[in-house]
Amino acid sequence: MAKSTSTMVRHALFMMAGTLASRVLGLVREIVTAAWFGASGALDAFNVAFTLANLARQLLAEGALSASFVPVFTRVLKDRGAAEAEKLARKAFTVLLVAAGAAVGVGVLLSPLLVGIMAPGFDPVKADMAVSLTRWMFPFLLFVSLAALAMGALNSMGSFLVPALAPALSNLVYIVMALLLASGWGVWGLVAAVLAGGFCQFALQWGWTAKLGLSLLPGKPDLKNPDLRRMLSLFLPYAAGLSLNQVNPVISRMLASFLHEGAISVLNYANRIIQLPLGLFVIAVSQAVLPQLSRRSADQVEEFREIMAESLRFALFIVLPVTLGMILVSKEIVHFLFFRGAFGAWAWEGTSVSLAMYSIGLPGMACSTVIMRGLYARGLPREALWVTLSSVSATALSSLALMKPLGFGGLALATSLSFTLSGWVGIKLLSRNLGRPLGLFPPSWIFKMAVSLAATAGTVFLYNSAVAYPAAGGAAARSAWVGGVFLASCAVYGAVTAAMAFQEWAWLKDAITKRKRRSE
Repeated sequence: MAKSTSTMVRHALFMMAGTLASRVLGLVREIVTAAWFGASGALDAFNVAFTLANLARQLLAEGALSASFVPVFTRVLKDRGAAEAEKLARKAFTVLLVAAGAAVGVGVLLSPLLVGIMAPGFDPVKADMAVSLTRWMFPFLLFVSLAALAMGALNSMGSFLVPALAPALSNLVYIVMALLLASGWGVWGLVAAVLAGGFCQFALQWGWTAKLGLSLLPGKPDLKNPDLRRMLSLFLPYAAGLSLNQVNPVISRMLASFLHEGAISVLNYANRIIQLPLGLFVIAVSQAVLPQLSRRSADQVEEFREIMAESLRFALFIVLPVTLGMILVSKEIVHFLFFRGAFGAWAWEGTSVSLAMYSIGLPGMACSTVIMRGLYARGLPREALWVTLSSVSATALSSLALMKPLGFGGLALATSLSFTLSGWVGIKLLSRNLGRPLGLFPPSWIFKMAVSLAATAGTVFLYNSAVAYPAAGGAAARSAWVGGVFLASCAVYGAVTAAMAFQEWAWLKDAITKRKRRSE
């Protein structure tokens, strides 16, 4: 399985490179937003509206569309060639265009109901603002849905860098427009920025598919076509399951609307930070592994199992030290990124607590996200739905239990616990389908990882003891501190894991050397 794993790692590295640009710009986007609006009621209304309009990103761009389109498109491309694959893509484009357009219309009509469900604690003025913002923001659904289809086609054809860069372009457009419009238009300038960014995200990927020879234009859908029928038969249950998964942020924002004003905003800021490692590593690995798994036929159980297990270990190899670092230096990270302008001491403390609580769930998020790709590739919509139901149930129960004693920090912790549970459920269900355990973590791997993480934690504590974070210092001093603790912990973790001969280093080396040979 070394060849397949190194191919997955190479594709994941491309995704990470593009996603790094996207997530860094995403943080810059939040820094700009925080400087203009802080943790205010107007921004709470915008965040509710954006959450409703952004459901398609998780539902389509990172979920059901990839789950249903990529496996079918990949097999058609492999077995019957590019011409047949293009016909399928054009049929899917038309179906998606109609469905997304209908969703926009329904969303505009139901905006008052949706805002009422998501933020029942809003006063009438803030609720009216959220409704108006939501109605104008809903066309964003159309842009990201079509961008998701282009991304799936590009991934299936082995192109990972441009799809990963497309959200970076969207964030860049948002930042520029927010700087130009926020002073005059207020939060309405952010709405225009979101729409313009979504359109550019689609346009870049659509143009790249044309460059690679795939004409991604509407084609007459033939509902009797077995490939399209297969795609639609998978899409509906996956969409239903992932729709349920979107209940998680709704629960958090709904309950946070009853807390201190600005609670939704601090949760949003912390979530934006956590999206950097989540997107950079977890989503990158899961997107890269899906085409690899989809090429395995149903009877290639052992190959599928090994790719799945190695992908999960590779994701955790990267995510576990990041989790540790995010928990230990959450206050310093939040201060460095956001403490300026309208973002004051209360917002700093609230965002820091929320970030630490969210970070606890990063390993569970990694397992849950990657394992869901395995369920998609095996064509197991019922099992994927059970994973989602476990996450939603755990979020609801944990949020109600932890909200009173821990406030919005409890809501963030509830999300972490739910992802941890859903990851465990997904592993059990996939193992049962394969007829054998995945064999994820040999005792030797667990021991070596524990030693590596202990050494990394010790490094962070020593660094913090020797060099205090310069909260009152300038941007250069704060940047130097954050960069220093990052480099020191990475150096120690890298040295210890290399000394302990982690197999993940061999996969990385093989992926990089293959890339060099192909470019020569």
